Amino acid sequence: MAWFKRTEKGIQTPTEDKKDVPKGLWYKSPTGKIIDAEELERNFYVSPEDGYHVRIGSKEYFSILFDDNEFKELDANITSKDPLKFVDTKKYSDRLKEAMEKTKLKDAVRTAVGKSKGKDLVVCCMDFAFIGGSMGAVVGEKIVRGIDYSIKHRLPFVMISKSGGARMMEAAMSLMQLAKTSAKLAQLADAGLPYISLCTDPTTGGTTASYAMLGDINISEPGALIGFAGPRVVKDTTGKDLPEGFQTAEFVMEHGFLDFITPRKELKDKINLYIDLIQNQPVR
Repeated sequence: MAWFKRTEKGIQTPTEDKKDVPKGLWYKSPTGKIIDAEELERNFYVSPEDGYHVRIGSKEYFSILFDDNEFKELDANITSKDPLKFVDTKKYSDRLKEAMEKTKLKDAVRTAVGKSKGKDLVVCCMDFAFIGGSMGAVVGEKIVRGIDYSIKHRLPFVMISKSGGARMMEAAMSLMQLAKTSAKLAQLADAGLPYISLCTDPTTGGTTASYAMLGDINISEPGALIGFAGPRVVKDTTGKDLPEGFQTAEFVMEHGFLDFITPRKELKDKINLYIDLIQNQPVR
């Protein structure tokens, strides 16, 4: 039997014979460049033609930074509560449940310890997919516990930020995490241990106002949005046109808030290099 049949309106393919193209085979960057999804993964989720860095989460960053993708996750089962019984368009408790089911994550940050270029390293990485990477009590607590682990075991600490800011559903308890994490980072500094802060797209709000900008070395991926309030909010507030490239990593570095911009494919080597320089170790 032929795979098509002719009708008065032209050639039609029976529904049961139609072949859908599986989703995710191709990725289109904002500049219109097309790349095969598998090639994109092999290229550290960076579009090779235009260098666009696709947003990725903790799973991908851990695979990039840890040798052979081997690590131990710390405090994996801590989850947020709803002490304020907060409701906006939906209950916060329902929002948390939906986020967990959709992302398979417990909250907006994961912490892990493993070897990177042969040396033990603690990495704390945010996931924007979980309620916009918003910073609530669990995010602050897991970061603090990760720093405590670094201090106890005398290990360098890396923070990968990707956040829309404080989690409004936890109100003041969310804002408390700015001071809590900053104070704990002061203890890390007193212990003489390196802290590398990596800002990825986007790093905004309370995250920028606390741990994201407190690194011994602050680095970013190319093109990342970094700021407190977003460009639209700033423009609406000031009523003025913003400079070209406002709040991109390149703009922020030009104005002294970043030390380096590091392409993702060089991330593992550069982070280990910065740690060795801080610890005055021979470059590997």
